[in-house]
Amino acid sequence: MRVAGIVVTYNRKELLLENIEALLKQTRADCLTIIVIDNNSTDGTRASLEKYVESKRIIYVNTGENLGGAGGFHYGIRYAAEHDFDYIWVMDDDCIPTETALESFFNASKKLDGKFGFLASKVLWKDYNICKMNVQRSTLWRDVADWDTEFVPIIMSSFVSLFLPTQIVQEYGLPIKEFFIWTDDWEYTRRISLKLPCYLANQSVVIHKSNNNFGANIATESSDRLNRYDYLYRNDVFLYRREGLNGFLYEMLRIMFHTLKVIKSARDRKIERLKKIYCATYRGLSFHPIIEYPKDNPKDK
Repeated sequence: MRVAGIVVTYNRKELLLENIEALLKQTRADCLTIIVIDNNSTDGTRASLEKYVESKRIIYVNTGENLGGAGGFHYGIRYAAEHDFDYIWVMDDDCIPTETALESFFNASKKLDGKFGFLASKVLWKDYNICKMNVQRSTLWRDVADWDTEFVPIIMSSFVSLFLPTQIVQEYGLPIKEFFIWTDDWEYTRRISLKLPCYLANQSVVIHKSNNNFGANIATESSDRLNRYDYLYRNDVFLYRREGLNGFLYEMLRIMFHTLKVIKSARDRKIERLKKIYCATYRGLSFHPIIEYPKDNPKDK
């Protein structure tokens, strides 16, 4: 059994080194090949990995440009699928798996008799409480609230510790690289869960060392980071329009809620923030990226 551990990184070498050490300490490290996908970091990431590369403990791939998180995961999952791995385990560079995270996925796969589209880890923050930005979705309208049951059915998950058979990638394609950032993971996992049962495996635990323990909020975001939200609202339209009427209602209510948050809570540039919401949402209506597949997949021909 061969597992590709795909780690996407960009200018966070200290966290990346901690991530690699945690992966090397996995109880089933014998099955794991660590593949670092570097979005052309400029902070000395490559030099800091020299000892791991020389000792062949990791495979290092530089994309040559910053493809964003979405492009990095597209690149890494494609690489794994085209190099004959049996399973793919994806994560960000600030994800620190506990020692049995991978083994727990193996155990889950065995108990489920391989009948799943993907498995996701329980994600904790640095204080060991649930990491709010990585809470999986159990239905279109409801987040997961069960952190004890061994297997919890889910429909959407982040890429912070996602485990899937390579065959699923061959059948359902790759993440959409044009998303650049945000929603790529939710779209990809929902694409799979529309057809197959998928689960949160609560015994597989990782720590997400993000800067804070809350999700994106355009109302309180610093003004120099507002352009990122062009991707969020555009990409979400692509995700939710696939859900039909339920998706339309959810997206409309979500936009209304975000509008109210900006009006009530934003300390500056309220008009600019509102324009980001509505202009990006409008652009999403004509956003139709093509789903790509690994090389030699019949669907690509």
